[in-house]
Amino acid sequence: MFKKTAGFIACSLAISASSAWAANDANSLINITAVIPAKDFYAFPLDSDFGKNETMTYNLANGSLGTLRAMYELKNAAGSIKAYIDGGPAKLRNGNSTHDINLATSFNGVTLTAVPQEVLTTAQAASGTRAELVITPAAPVAAATGTFTASFTVIFDNVPTII
Repeated sequence: MFKKTAGFIACSLAISASSAWAANDANSLINITAVIPAKDFYAFPLDSDFGKNETMTYNLANGSLGTLRAMYELKNAAGSIKAYIDGGPAKLRNGNSTHDINLATSFNGVTLTAVPQEVLTTAQAASGTRAELVITPAAPVAAATGTFTASFTVIFDNVPTII
């Protein structure tokens, strides 16, 4: 009887120990994204994190918001590149429309609107180049407070050369 009881206790302890061991497991979640652009047309920011979580810093001294800038790598081996903002120019919003802050977005010196405009000529785009995206906020109204957000998409069009 003692052997059976001792064996049962030893088996129970082994199961308990393995259960406790399993409770201390560690894991690591890994998410991977890889984007390989086409060799003849591409437009992407050099900083792969740009646009994911940007912050415009507020300057208390002069009541203004900072400008955002990002360099892009672009190429169109078969023509020029046009760009536009899907839905038109964006606004920072806090839920009170009287506090909306207009955002002026330019690319390579061209102010973007809802209408596609050439931002790189065929000659500039042919071998690939870099150009700057600049997002400049208007001055906030004096009564504006709170958290402001904006989300918009800049679209780059591959414009083939017509011969």
